[in-house]
Amino acid sequence: MDASRKRPARYGSGLASTLAVAGFLLAAPQLLFAQDAAPSGDGAVTAASVENAGPTAELQKKQKETRKELEALGKTMQLSGDKISEIERSIAQTNKDSADIRQALIDSAKKRQDLERKIQESEKKIAALGVQEDGIRASLRSRRGVLAEVLGALERMGRNPPPALLVKPEDALASVRSAILLGAVVPGMRAEAERLVADLKALSETRKAVASEKQSVSDTIAASLEEDKRMDLLLAENEKLNGRNTAELDAERRRSDELAGRATSLEGLISSLESEISSVREAMAAARAEEERQKRLTQAEREKARELAESGVPDKNRIAPAYAFASLRHKLEFPVAGDVVRSFGDPDGTGHTARGMTIASNAGAIVTAPADGSIVFAGAFRSYGQMIILNVGDGYYVVLTGMKDVNVRQGRFVFSGEPIAVMGEKRVASATALALETDRPTLYIEFRNGNTTVDSKPWWTAKGTGRARNDS
Repeated sequence: MDASRKRPARYGSGLASTLAVAGFLLAAPQLLFAQDAAPSGDGAVTAASVENAGPTAELQKKQKETRKELEALGKTMQLSGDKISEIERSIAQTNKDSADIRQALIDSAKKRQDLERKIQESEKKIAALGVQEDGIRASLRSRRGVLAEVLGALERMGRNPPPALLVKPEDALASVRSAILLGAVVPGMRAEAERLVADLKALSETRKAVASEKQSVSDTIAASLEEDKRMDLLLAENEKLNGRNTAELDAERRRSDELAGRATSLEGLISSLESEISSVREAMAAARAEEERQKRLTQAEREKARELAESGVPDKNRIAPAYAFASLRHKLEFPVAGDVVRSFGDPDGTGHTARGMTIASNAGAIVTAPADGSIVFAGAFRSYGQMIILNVGDGYYVVLTGMKDVNVRQGRFVFSGEPIAVMGEKRVASATALALETDRPTLYIEFRNGNTTVDSKPWWTAKGTGRARNDS
């Protein structure tokens, strides 16, 4: 009889444990099957589709869906009148000195790009959590029949528990028989119930994480809208301070367009612009004169300039690069926040290799000058679309294409980190964007030394982030 007492005791403990584990399930059985129900329409995700698509394809799909949701959210959000007035007052209080306005622009662009990177990180997190949620739901759907049986059995056991051993002598045999039968079944049911609880807990935590990340990205988008407004006002102030005769600018632009239409290569375009457009020619002459002046500095003066450079405070009124471009390896930041989708030397989809790198960004992303330099060209050129050519000294040029709007003019000297363009809503169908498996806006970046293209990779920081040492 001792043995018969021990066996029901173990069974009784196992059943109690099983019922305790299942308590949550029995309290809310509708929650399980509400989550388990497969959505209909284009967004339907089945267990088979998740398995067949693979994590990379599914993640890319989710990321694209998330990006569209965030873009739609950004379009519906607006700044309040009070917030706009506050930004306008802060701009009005800024010293209307060219150097101060440009420094404010650089700071604003840096903040804006940091916010854009944060939005892109949130986009990836939300997409990954979405894939995780789909995986849990697919697992629940694949076990739907088993789970229904487990829930049904646990509910019946909860309503009609087996009789306690020896409460009534006549029930002893029935209790032993039930114990023998259920003793073999309960461990499996308990394991399945515990697995189900773990899945539902993970599903609940995943949904909470998604909600938290969406709130965070909503706040970030709001902050980005504020910085966008601030930058627009600063750009307007900067144009007032650096305005030139409108007729003269229009004449130069027409001449530049004419040269661009006649040029058959980038080399030819650069050469003709630097020789025939007065503002570009003057800027190049001033830059060369400044470089010559720097070469004539005494050792003490050079040391002082080097110390200023090391402290990150170069001359805010400079008209030539503060640093030799060749010395800036591993110190430049990507001009736009995004992901590298093609590198120098990769196949370009035409049977050739890419002569530059391509970064996929988000709609409306700000583009900044990666280094100090003079604007040689700003406008449309052949199949490149909107293009900016920046003379950064030492015989080097930086070519940027794929933007929607350009905010600088030819002949202008720009500082590293200064905003110069804005990306569009979609990828520009240009020659440099062929065979790219993305519809995101893409920025093409090409480094040239004279007439030769060079790999830009050695110039960027390890992750394409962080300020360059030639920042103001």
